[in-house]
Amino acid sequence: MDIGPGVDAEVTDQALVTGLRQLVVESDRFAEMFGETRGIHRTDLNALAVIMHADHAGRSLSPGDLAGSLHLSASAVTALLDRLEAAGHIRRERGTADRRRVELRVNDRALDVGRAFFAPLGAEMGRAWAEFGQPERQVIERFLALSIEATVRVRERLTTPEQD
Repeated sequence: MDIGPGVDAEVTDQALVTGLRQLVVESDRFAEMFGETRGIHRTDLNALAVIMHADHAGRSLSPGDLAGSLHLSASAVTALLDRLEAAGHIRRERGTADRRRVELRVNDRALDVGRAFFAPLGAEMGRAWAEFGQPERQVIERFLALSIEATVRVRERLTTPEQD
């Protein structure tokens, strides 16, 4: 497997974009395999990931928030949530601060299934990343954060109508 240029070789922007694209493709393949083994559509997997991320960050997430994150209509999100709830992956709860607000939560069963499938990938990545010291990890974390922010900015520009 090609692991990129040597330590002294120049790494171009194109090489970084290519590497990110390859990582996204392989990650997509891995997630699709998980979905196929569990009978879960890719959009549903994305929804679970968004809900889990919000929960992990200590943020509540409403169906409207999820619709915005996935760029789906309210009716499409309702159907998606109905599927996930029927499968036992999520639950809808009333907000603690505002009882009118519905908040989405991932069930422990879904977390257990996800951990069982994704833990080997996490362990393998941990072994691959073991050669990086903290200064390199900080650069990688910053690179990823800036790459995500750039992607979000361009996506928002492409999906937000221009104001006259």
